[in-house]
This record gives sequence, C-alpha cells and structure tokens, in this order.
Amino acid sequence: MSYYITLQVDVHTFISRRGTDELLGVMDRVHIVNSTLGKALGGAAGGYTVGPKALIELLRQRSRPYLFSNSLPPPVVGCATRAVELLLASNEIAQSMAAKTMRFRNNMTQAGFTISGTAHPICPVMLGDARLASLMADDMLKLGVYVIGFSYPVVPKGKARIRVQISAAHTDEDIDRTVDAFIQTGRKHGVIS
Repeated sequence: MSYYITLQVDVHTFISRRGTDELLGVMDRVHIVNSTLGKALGGAAGGYTVGPKALIELLRQRSRPYLFSNSLPPPVVGCATRAVELLLASNEIAQSMAAKTMRFRNNMTQAGFTISGTAHPICPVMLGDARLASLMADDMLKLGVYVIGFSYPVVPKGKARIRVQISAAHTDEDIDRTVDAFIQTGRKHGVIS
C-alpha cells in the first residue's frame, strides 16, 4: 500500500501562517511550496509539494523522484499531518519558535559568537576550522548538549560550523543551558574570551 500526504487546504491558507514566504512578504506571489518533513515538521523523512491541483497531478505522473521513491512510512505521514494541523490551528507554536530562536541567536551573539543567517531556527555557529568544529561538538556532548559539527565537503572550505537546530520542544532553560555550554566550550578553545 502506498502512503503520501494529501493536504486538503488551500495553499495560501497553509503558507499564510508560516515559512519563508511570510517572512519575505511574498505570500501572494507563491503558488508552489516544496519542503521537507525532516526538519520543521519533525517527520524525519520525505517531503511534500503543495500547489495547484493540475501541477500535483502532473508531478504524480511524471516526477522521477516521486515515481522511483519508496512510500513514506505511515507513522511519518501521521506525525507530519498532525504537525500541519497544529500549525494551522494556532500561531502559538510559530511565535514560540521565533522567540526561542531570537533568544538563542541574541545570547550567542552577545557572548561573542558569529551566527549565520537571521531569524531561522537552524542556527549555524560559524567557526571556520573543521577540527575546531569537531572538537567543540564533542565537548558540547560532554556537557549534555548534542550538536553537530559540519565541515567541507558539506559546507565550503573555511566555513566549518556547528549546526544548532532550535525546536518547539526546547524550553527557555534548554536554550540558556545550551548558550552556557557554548560559552564554556568557546572559552576552552579560544573562540571567545
């Protein structure tokens, strides 16, 4: 049996409360949304496309990634569907995520770290050196904070970083504890004073 997500909502209703389209003020010009289920919606696999019915029908018949992919596991479909329902029901989660993201970004910047991007909940802590990113990620884990160091070829040479992903499940205390662990680890490795 094949499973896929079919969202029975108007595309503008779906994107009007979330996402890059709203952030950039272009919601009225966006007719197709293509996104992952592995990050913001927490499904850990797959993705989705929302758009005009004719486009979706064409993609189902002609899209090689769709035709030659395995079906999403039913639990992933169920979790992602529920996540979308929650996001459509209230702005509370989106507002909470924005506040948590800004708390982390502001506190890290005040501590002396460089965080790439602006308001996105994926917060790359820029370090430049691949070995440093790996050592700091290991030290963070020893402090109870799981983060991943990224370096070439995943990111450009000289742009090594630790990727932090803020989640709706994080509390302010989690954010503060993570910042404190970064400060401790950053001082140990001479990244900040």
